[in-house]
Amino acid sequence: MPKKTQITLVPPRKTVEVHLPDGLVLSGPRGATLEEFFSEHQDPKQPPIVGAVVNNKLRELPYSIRMDANVRPVTMGEADGMRLYRRSLTFLLESAFQDIYPNAILTIDHSITTGGYFCQVYRRPPLDSKELDKIEKHMRELVKQDIPLKRTKVPLQEAIAHFEEKGYRGKVRLLAHRDKDYLVLYELGEHRDYHHGYMVPSTGYLQWFDLTPMEEGFVLRFPQKSAPTTLRPIPKDYTLLNIFQRYGDWLQRLGIDSVGPLNDVIAAKKIRKVILVSEALHEQHIAEIAAQIAERAKDLHVVLIAGPSSSGKTTFSKRLTIQLLAKGISPFPLEMDNYFVNRAETPHDENGELNFEALEAVNRERLGADIERLIAGEQVQLPNYDFHTGKSGPGEIVQLRPGQIIILEGIHGLNPKLIPNIPPQQTFRIYVSALTQLNLDRHNRVSTTDTRLVRRIVRDFRGRGYAAQETISRWASVRRGEERYIFPHQGQANAMFNSALTYELSALKTLAEPILRQVSHKTEEWIEANRLLSFLEWFQPLDTDMIPDNSILREFIGDSNLADFKLWEG
Repeated sequence: MPKKTQITLVPPRKTVEVHLPDGLVLSGPRGATLEEFFSEHQDPKQPPIVGAVVNNKLRELPYSIRMDANVRPVTMGEADGMRLYRRSLTFLLESAFQDIYPNAILTIDHSITTGGYFCQVYRRPPLDSKELDKIEKHMRELVKQDIPLKRTKVPLQEAIAHFEEKGYRGKVRLLAHRDKDYLVLYELGEHRDYHHGYMVPSTGYLQWFDLTPMEEGFVLRFPQKSAPTTLRPIPKDYTLLNIFQRYGDWLQRLGIDSVGPLNDVIAAKKIRKVILVSEALHEQHIAEIAAQIAERAKDLHVVLIAGPSSSGKTTFSKRLTIQLLAKGISPFPLEMDNYFVNRAETPHDENGELNFEALEAVNRERLGADIERLIAGEQVQLPNYDFHTGKSGPGEIVQLRPGQIIILEGIHGLNPKLIPNIPPQQTFRIYVSALTQLNLDRHNRVSTTDTRLVRRIVRDFRGRGYAAQETISRWASVRRGEERYIFPHQGQANAMFNSALTYELSALKTLAEPILRQVSHKTEEWIEANRLLSFLEWFQPLDTDMIPDNSILREFIGDSNLADFKLWEG
């Protein structure tokens, strides 16, 4: 028999222990907050701590530790930390703006790739530089005062009444469809609002920002996680602004400026019109791009298509091809994946992993030479890359017909170094991305990155058999590749196509939720899965049977009638 262990009842300790990932243990009074535990543990050389993961659950710093726990600090150097910071900074801007211009309306429209949100004001003229300086000065005064951001849980009807009194119709319409009978509000002085997710404890944490004029609005600038205490300059030629504004015009045309009205339309069973008009606007834009290509067809030889993951580039390419065929132009698809160098020559990333997204992973010399010979009308034997062996071998022998244009889709399509010997006047570059403009309300954005991640989770599960945990675990690496190899070259595009659809998150919700619920609570990926599930709660579900067979969304949810469409039949 095992040796008997003496067990006795003892009064609970007055202290608790916080076990950190590096093996250190902090001891403090039972009930002390995370902020108190970390007050003496913040390394000034490391990014600021703004939250923590406690026993695999994301928590705010005011969270009290009442039992021994495993705790991982969350800093501004990671995605969750930057979300906390940006969300809190938005609330700071909103509060300062209301203090100075109580009768005007502020909207947080969309993100800027170098770190910032494009904002606009209504019920008054655009803010000039002096007025922006006044708001920024007031924000910094609030930061200096280190005012707590108080979190309160209130009955849903109380929250709705509050927003009705404030005249926030968009928020009221959104909350009308909320299933839970409560809402979490944050308070900054006299200001109360909800924000989708946690915040920092007080305004004193919000030290890195500024307000910069842009077009008819301004940019709330903030750091990025790669340099969490540094503001990057806004590009002088911000090419995405026009495409966001065009999408905003589409939303106004549909009468849906936020998620609340979208949910109203779905609940009233009137969504079919929104779907058909959204798809028609997509087709109209694709036809416009095809017309631009046709105008240059005499001198044009290569169309390059690039964009971040899950932007719908494949379906866009096929629909563009159909439009070009209708204009008498015959495209020839050239697969960039076949131009990978042998695996033994593939570069490695900073973690020692093979980096297939690096420009050096492509045999650019062979690609450029083959394109030049094809343009010259010669027969060319294309390479064929075997992903199992990691080696390049001989592929099919092809020759362009007179007037054919090469279509080349791939991550480096906008990079001038990809095919430097082809004159720019012979190329047409297209940037494709899901640039979501539909927000929860005027202050709570829907992230374009979240839209693409939900798309990818659904597609990976359906088409590749990947669990959501696998897709989420790879996402950080995918994002690093986009930031390095795609976003810096957006300005090279001759045309931009926004593949976002007004209704898509309502359609994806039904498919994504059961996949996300399969992620184990014991994994790191569960934190992200849980965040996405909470986010999708804001959307009313939509029957996917109503979605047209050629929709870009079909690339992710399945049953696309373009799945077997071949750009070239030999």
